[in-house]
Amino acid sequence: MTIRLATIHDKDQIYQVHYQAFSAEERNIVAELGVNLLSEKTTPPILSLVAEIESKVVGHIAFSPLTHQTSGPSIYLLGPLGILPEYQRQSIGTRLIQDGIKQLKKQGVDVLIVYGDPAYYTRFGFNTETAINFLPPYKLEYPFGWLAMDLSSPYELPEPIELGCVQSLADPKLW
Repeated sequence: MTIRLATIHDKDQIYQVHYQAFSAEERNIVAELGVNLLSEKTTPPILSLVAEIESKVVGHIAFSPLTHQTSGPSIYLLGPLGILPEYQRQSIGTRLIQDGIKQLKKQGVDVLIVYGDPAYYTRFGFNTETAINFLPPYKLEYPFGWLAMDLSSPYELPEPIELGCVQSLADPKLW
């Protein structure tokens, strides 16, 4: 398996990864999000990675910068993460997350947030204690899924920071 930066040439395969990985009610919006994040230009940039096996994209993950009105930490959001169903439970998602975290640390990112299943993401170090310092851009349908982890030394904040997101994530249905 190879993990590499995603390119716009991967868009059809990335769409299929998320379309097949997610439930019927989520598949269209998540697949479109995965593709839209590929072409969105942000500062700092979105990090989008694919996992390939024999030249076939079998997994995709994106990390997007989150904005705030303070001089505080550099913050990214993990999502979406999708693996083709026939390749799930083979540690591909784990490798994508770990490679992404490594790259974000090299870039000097302080905090990584995810909105997902705590049973899956807590094993990587995500937790609710860190997440309470960061207010999501939209009302969450499942607040228990708002998790964060420090990528540098823990960041002390006097009060929670309100976050903004990239345009591709600016849809309340995603939250």
